[in-house]
Amino acid sequence: MDNVLKPKGGGWLFETRNDFPEARKFPSSSGKRTREEGVSCSWRGVVTEMARIRGVDVMKLEVIRCGDGVSDATPEEKLGSRRNTECNETIWPGILSGAGIPPLMNGGFQLKPQEITTVVGPTGWSGRFWARTGCNFDHSGEQGNCTTGDCGGHLECGGRGGVPPASLAEFTLDSPEDFYDVSLVDGFNLPVSLVPSGGSGNCSAVNCTSNLNLDCPEKLQVKGNNNSGEVVACESACLAFGEAEYCCTGEYNSPGVCKPTNYSEVFKKACPTAYSYPYDDATSTFTCKGANYSIIFC
Repeated sequence: MDNVLKPKGGGWLFETRNDFPEARKFPSSSGKRTREEGVSCSWRGVVTEMARIRGVDVMKLEVIRCGDGVSDATPEEKLGSRRNTECNETIWPGILSGAGIPPLMNGGFQLKPQEITTVVGPTGWSGRFWARTGCNFDHSGEQGNCTTGDCGGHLECGGRGGVPPASLAEFTLDSPEDFYDVSLVDGFNLPVSLVPSGGSGNCSAVNCTSNLNLDCPEKLQVKGNNNSGEVVACESACLAFGEAEYCCTGEYNSPGVCKPTNYSEVFKKACPTAYSYPYDDATSTFTCKGANYSIIFC
């Protein structure tokens, strides 16, 4: 790879390119970067602007907000899906670490359109990322609220989970492989994709780029508070109805009994490689070893 730099924090930092000129080098101390003019925020096989930090005790995750409003899917990839082409608003990613693991970046931050934030976590980290939308906070970040994905009205979630429905990017790293997935089991609020870089093994990208809010069944729709009737999120059937058949609980608590439903099939059609119900493992769990990851919202 080109432009190998030695970051101050140890390990190595690499910058890859995808057919764009004069890529900006960025210092390892910088937590945020803005996408270069002309760079495509593609969710497909190659990450468009990817930095890699890999040391003995760190793992890097990049969180990317694509907000140019341009669909770069091929005609074949557009078939059967509706892509969100109005991703021009700020979002607030939330992070929840696994039990006993300190939160990364205090559990939340702001991400403007076309902005990239680098998140560095320890080896063996596990947890989830999600996007919060429609947030307002005071200057302290301790008082506020979000239309979707809210974590108690705080900018930094600090160990609090997000209120569903919310699209999730989930990780269990170095176990001994990395396991990762996109989950819509808690519902959907924004498209989100995961793209590994620099690892070995299968290392497939997980692409959930359709805007399910446009096709959400009426009984699952969550509408905003501005009286516009806009669907801002789509509940899972479990969340909407609380029945064992949809939640895979009680007598349905096994993969042999809990099967896809008409509602989960709507989610699966929109995002074929994402979890659409709790036992959707066969097509929705992915592995890689020694990789870094881009999390691409919208």
